[in-house]
Amino acid sequence: MFKTLTIAATLFATTATAGGIQVRDADTIVVDGTPVRLQGVDAPELGTAAGREARRWMVNYLRGKAVECKLTGERTYDRYVGVCYVDGQDIGAAVIAAGYALDCARYSGGRYRNYETPAAKSRLQRARYC
Repeated sequence: MFKTLTIAATLFATTATAGGIQVRDADTIVVDGTPVRLQGVDAPELGTAAGREARRWMVNYLRGKAVECKLTGERTYDRYVGVCYVDGQDIGAAVIAAGYALDCARYSGGRYRNYETPAAKSRLQRARYC
């Protein structure tokens, strides 16, 4: 059963926060105070150059857009797990197709596999838990 959490927000690259949205990294956003882990997305950690680059991409991608998340009811650490959308497009699919993250088939069921780019597969290390 999915719970829907909807919010419209504007992001500014300098602060990465405004109007209820914050980008923690390329696979975790905070929507109106609710941390959401993008289900099935394996993005590099912020301690790496690739992770910081991926976060920058996500901030720019979400800037000025309405975000809608369908939560699964599961939690991981302090985050709810869900699939989020902007303009009807799956944010997880977008970040993977842009080459900043990989599919985590263990949690996505392989739904993002076809979005992975050859460059990302050769450059990014997939998390062991995927």
